[in-house]
Amino acid sequence: MPIEDTKALPRVGYILKRYPRYSETFIVNEILAHEAAGLTVEIFSLRPPCDSHFQDIISRVRAPVHYLPHMGITPLSFWEALQGAGNVLPEVWGKLSAAAGEDHRDTYQSLVLARMLRQRGIGHLHAHFATSATTVARLAAYFAELPYTFTAHAKDIFHESVEPADLRKKLYDAAGVITVSDYNVEYLRHHYGFAADRVRRIYNGLDLERFPYVVPDKRPPRIVSVGRLVEKKGFSDLIEACHILVQQGIRFHCEIIGAGPLERELHAQISRLGLNGTVEIVGPLPQQDVCRHVGRAAVFASPFVIGSDGNRDGLPTTLLEAMALGTPCVSTDVTGVPEVVRHRDTGLMVSQQNPVELATAIAALLSYPPMGIGLAERARDLIEREFQIQRNAALQRNLFEKADFEAPCAIQEVS
Repeated sequence: MPIEDTKALPRVGYILKRYPRYSETFIVNEILAHEAAGLTVEIFSLRPPCDSHFQDIISRVRAPVHYLPHMGITPLSFWEALQGAGNVLPEVWGKLSAAAGEDHRDTYQSLVLARMLRQRGIGHLHAHFATSATTVARLAAYFAELPYTFTAHAKDIFHESVEPADLRKKLYDAAGVITVSDYNVEYLRHHYGFAADRVRRIYNGLDLERFPYVVPDKRPPRIVSVGRLVEKKGFSDLIEACHILVQQGIRFHCEIIGAGPLERELHAQISRLGLNGTVEIVGPLPQQDVCRHVGRAAVFASPFVIGSDGNRDGLPTTLLEAMALGTPCVSTDVTGVPEVVRHRDTGLMVSQQNPVELATAIAALLSYPPMGIGLAERARDLIEREFQIQRNAALQRNLFEKADFEAPCAIQEVS
């Protein structure tokens, strides 16, 4: 990768719905890599954090965080925001038609944000997730006459709540769009046609110094899985697979690291199947502790599924981290996962919602460690080639540098 001249890059504003969030380490990794390369970043959060735990790497971020006002929006406060933006950006008065049909809260925050962007000398906006963060970024960028880009991940593409017309205009207006897998690129281009012409894949990256590879040759029979306790993670299938392994007389211990709305339901399933003491829901842990648990496991299981609401994972960072650490992985053929878990090459692939297949794959890794060693070595090679955060963040900065402002299509007809 050639040496960059980051002095030529604009000051970049990151627009996020909430910052920080326990589960969004990929965004923190990205910002840290930009800062290490000399890029000036400022963070604008639409909402305050709501998690009770945060990852330790957040303390390394130097970017200031600005929380946009979002409560108690009255006609008076909206008018004051409009006048405040108009004082700094007189042209905003003639651009309000771009906000037609948008939520009043998003419009209010975009006006506040636009004024801050001009006052703080921000030259480019980048939003994560094609939902409210990109709505606000799109409007604010238009009001302040700045280019914007965004990264689309998974829920913001596949969930049943996604409004195709809304996503289409965001894809069309953006100076560039990033998504996290080839699968996502193909999906967006198939469903959104020419509006998705500028979508490109840049994988989420890892700081590999934080994920040292250890050969998985002398690990106890421990299975680990990490993620929010939600349907798309497939933890119910993992618990059922563990029940099958117990019936087969295989000795092991399984840890599920995370918290979420299905915790009570999963605990009940564990008790119902007589797996107390064998399967444990650990709860959320700091990343360094997650790495320690994953790095000591014989198997990392990620039985992702497509949820009943259409929601699914794009390419989960936890899976990439396990591969980097040298833990043999078993996962399912959902979205972009086959791009990294290549069956019998970098991991074992099973059908989603198939606990029998999942149990068979886990049993194979537990019973024959040499298989896992080979998978782990090739998985680490793949991560080093394709998922280094320094490389992938540089690809992002190249996109930022080339981005040009274009008026949005809100006053045009895009079909």
